[in-house]
Amino acid sequence: MAPQNDTTVTEFFMITFTEHPEWGLPLFLLFLSFYLFTLLGNAAMLLLIRKDRRLHTPMYFFLSHLSFVDICYSSAIVPQLLAVLLHHGVLISLAGCAAQFFLFTFLASIDCYLLAIMAYDRYVAVCQPLLYVTIMTEKARSGLVVGAYLAGFSSAFVRTVSAFSLTFCGHNEINFIFCDLPPLLKLTCGDSYTQEVVIVVFALFVMPLCIVVILVSYLFIVLAILRIRSAGGRSKTFSTCASHLTAVALFFGTLIFMYLRDNSRQSSEEYRVVSVLYTVVTPMLNPLIYSLRNKEVKDAVMKILNRSKTLRMS
Repeated sequence: MAPQNDTTVTEFFMITFTEHPEWGLPLFLLFLSFYLFTLLGNAAMLLLIRKDRRLHTPMYFFLSHLSFVDICYSSAIVPQLLAVLLHHGVLISLAGCAAQFFLFTFLASIDCYLLAIMAYDRYVAVCQPLLYVTIMTEKARSGLVVGAYLAGFSSAFVRTVSAFSLTFCGHNEINFIFCDLPPLLKLTCGDSYTQEVVIVVFALFVMPLCIVVILVSYLFIVLAILRIRSAGGRSKTFSTCASHLTAVALFFGTLIFMYLRDNSRQSSEEYRVVSVLYTVVTPMLNPLIYSLRNKEVKDAVMKILNRSKTLRMS
C-alpha cells in the first residue's frame, strides 16, 4: 500500500486497530455495541429532555446539545473504525481524511465549549441563584450555544486548511484509529513549521480556555459551598454539579493524557487504546452519567415507565 518515497500521497491506508489480528472480530462486536449504546443513550436523552417539561431548564438545554454533538462525534469516528477492524484496514481518500479531521476537530471543540458553558451555568445557579433566571434567559443560552458552534467551526476550518495544505509523501499508512493530526504529521514532507504553528495556536486556544473557565467556575462554586453551614445543604448543592464534574474529568482527562505524551510514543497500541476512551467510550457514558446522578432525569424516566405500564394494563 505504500507508494515510492517521491510520490505524493492522494489516499491513506488506515491499518488495523490492534497488532493482534485475532482480536479483530471481538473488538468489532465490542465497539459496535458501544456505538449502538451511544446512539440509543443520547437519542433517549434528547427525547426525554424534549418530552418532560421539568427538564426545560438551561442545564438540560445545554445537555441536549451535548447529546446531539456526541451522536455526531461518535458517528464521525466509529463506523470507519468498525470497517478497519472488519477488513483489517481500509483505504480513505485525501478528501475523506480531511473531512473526518474537520468533523472530529469541529465536534470535539464544541464538546469542550459546551462543558465550559455548563460549568458557567452551574456557577450562576450556585453562586447567583436569585439572578439565575434573569442571567440564563432563553436568548442568553441560545447565544452561548450558537457561539460554541461558530467557534468550533472557525477553529476546525483553520486547522483543517492548515493541515491539508501540507504535502504528504512517502508511505501512506496511518497507524491510528482515525485521521488525527499527530499521525498525519508523520507523513508530511517539506517545511511544515508555519502550518504546525497555526494548528497548535488554535488547539491551545480551545482546550486551555475551556479548562480555565471550568476551573474558575468551580473555584467559586467550592467557595460558595464551603459557606453553607449545614452538611446536608453542602451535599445537596454539590450533587447538582457531580454529573458535570464526572463528564469533565472523563473527557478532558483523556485528552490531556493523550496530547501531553511523548511524540515518540504516539503510534503505540497504548496510545490508540487511550484515544478510544474519548472517541468511543466518553460519548457512550455521558447519558449514563447524567441519568444516574440527576434526580430530575431519574424522575422523568420513572414517569415515562409508569405511563407505559399504565397504558399496557389499560
